[in-house]
Amino acid sequence: MLTGDIYLTPDPEANDFLKANAFGLLVGMLLDQQIPMERAFSAPYLLDRRLHKHHGLELQPAAIVSLGEEQLVAMFSEKPALHRFPKSMATKCLSVAERIVADYHNDASALWEEASSGSDALLRLQSLNGFGIDKAKIFLALLGKRFHVAPEGWQAASEPFGRADEFRSVADASSPQALEKVRAFKTSMKLAHKTGQRM
Repeated sequence: MLTGDIYLTPDPEANDFLKANAFGLLVGMLLDQQIPMERAFSAPYLLDRRLHKHHGLELQPAAIVSLGEEQLVAMFSEKPALHRFPKSMATKCLSVAERIVADYHNDASALWEEASSGSDALLRLQSLNGFGIDKAKIFLALLGKRFHVAPEGWQAASEPFGRADEFRSVADASSPQALEKVRAFKTSMKLAHKTGQRM
């Protein structure tokens, strides 16, 4: 159980689920691309409910692996779809689950809890399907900023997303007001990119 101030979705139950389920938090981060952040981080809670309803399972890596790709794609595609690209994301989710079962004894939190340093945790995250360098850094910053559970050196390893008093990413979404500041930063980044400026 993680404890921290997060506002990754307007749904309190979905936020509480992310605190209680490390794998769910990881899945939310995986899905956070090409759809609104709130939709991405609400999806793990919705997936957990679907798994329970249809299969009597909870959202855990071993449960995802037991379903297999075809059934997981069906879970992702059920309306409302969990992502804009349900098949692709279901496949990535299965790949991440398989990796956690094989290498981290079905415990997603072992990715960071057993890491020797922030840099080690970053490498572990980057090795997951769907986690590029920025996504891995943002997730590491999310752990450090919101939950205070990242290994030593996380701030440097997650640069620039680990910076204090900035609102760059989901790692800074601690309240509705903070979320608006994150949105404003992303908008300014897009504008700067279009005009050729650097932030």
